[in-house]
Amino acid sequence: MPDPFHKIQPRRPIAVDLFAGAGGMTLGFEQAGFDVLAAVEIDPIHCIVHQYNFPLWSILCEDISQLASDKIRTNSRIQNQDIDVVCGGPPCQGFSLIGKRLLEDSRNLLVFHFLRIVAELQPKFFIFENVKGMASGKHQMFIQELINKFEYYGYQVQQPYQVLNAVNYGVPQNRQRLFLLGSRKGLTLPNYPQPTHSPEKNSDCLPQTPTVVEALQDLPEVERYPELLQQDWADVDFNQLNSPSLYGKILRGIIQSSNNYSYPRQYNTQRLTSSLRTEHTLKSIERFAATPPGKTEPISRFHKLNPDGFCNTLRAGTPSSRGAYTSPRPIHPFTPRCITVREAARLHSYPDWFRFHVTKWHGFRQIGNSVPPLLAQAIATEIIKLLKIKPEKPQQEIKLGDESFLQFDMSQAASYYGVNSRIIAPRKRQKYQTVGS
Repeated sequence: MPDPFHKIQPRRPIAVDLFAGAGGMTLGFEQAGFDVLAAVEIDPIHCIVHQYNFPLWSILCEDISQLASDKIRTNSRIQNQDIDVVCGGPPCQGFSLIGKRLLEDSRNLLVFHFLRIVAELQPKFFIFENVKGMASGKHQMFIQELINKFEYYGYQVQQPYQVLNAVNYGVPQNRQRLFLLGSRKGLTLPNYPQPTHSPEKNSDCLPQTPTVVEALQDLPEVERYPELLQQDWADVDFNQLNSPSLYGKILRGIIQSSNNYSYPRQYNTQRLTSSLRTEHTLKSIERFAATPPGKTEPISRFHKLNPDGFCNTLRAGTPSSRGAYTSPRPIHPFTPRCITVREAARLHSYPDWFRFHVTKWHGFRQIGNSVPPLLAQAIATEIIKLLKIKPEKPQQEIKLGDESFLQFDMSQAASYYGVNSRIIAPRKRQKYQTVGS
């Protein structure tokens, strides 16, 4: 069968992001050269933050189990265009190695709605992301069943499927995730991306993954800014701070990496954002200070970052319907406090223009739930190769959304999208959430 993509095309291919959250996968695909014309997310808070960061495209605040795929086309600029890729990571708590690994968990039914949307939209390719626990033990039977269903609907899946670690793609964080890469039958299957970085020093062929200190060294110490106790931003003279590493320069926008094809954003480069401080007790501060780098503080169970190593997996915690547990946040490598949302974003490979909800609860949840953009970009680049498309760097800067979006509570965000404010169960604060704070 002749390859329908034999000519190099100077265009931006089209992607759809399901279970999009704040947009880690969306951003990675944009950086690879895609236009992610539609994203679907059930959480209104995530939707409003997504809309702020990606104002050119459509976000559908919908329950995917109730969503007709035609609505994705009609409520975006896709319309009747052929879709190049559908990507997404259905909620996966039922497969997590740290939770109850039950195949009958009702949360796993969303996996099949991902399959349904792919079958109905008929993209050329799909990317399915999930926790690595899905690739172990009895859950391999679930994956095989999923692969069989994709094949029934006319898709093939690259096998053996792989678990990728973000630390091998320039992200200063050990974060392992399962990916299934698929294509319509008759098209070439995408390959898994080869590592772009090595966590080992003095690698002969790959640059070393940036360390924690390289990711954070040019950010100001938030304890010096009293306004950050009341708001998540402060105006900062970055010229008076430590020089950024190469990684920091890229995330600050000081230099552009040659393979970044995202739209430039207009933003205040002298404003530190997403940096609301945490007020710790004196006892917590003393315990944090006494904890050696790379070790876990025994009372809070918070991990203290090793400046010369990599961050442990940043997790999102659970919604109130599953207990409202706040996932432990790492302790800063030098200051006895938990890291800020911006520091977590640096460790996740988000650029500094990217904003999160002003609260720490939602901000950390948005990061912990997301695919690191650099990892998503590496996967998306493999599809760009198969599409025979030469990505182009956009020149015109995009103005980000209304900053008030970042302050919406659940009721305001739900009202904005015309959905029930209880579509996501309200958070119930519990005493154990303040341990170490």
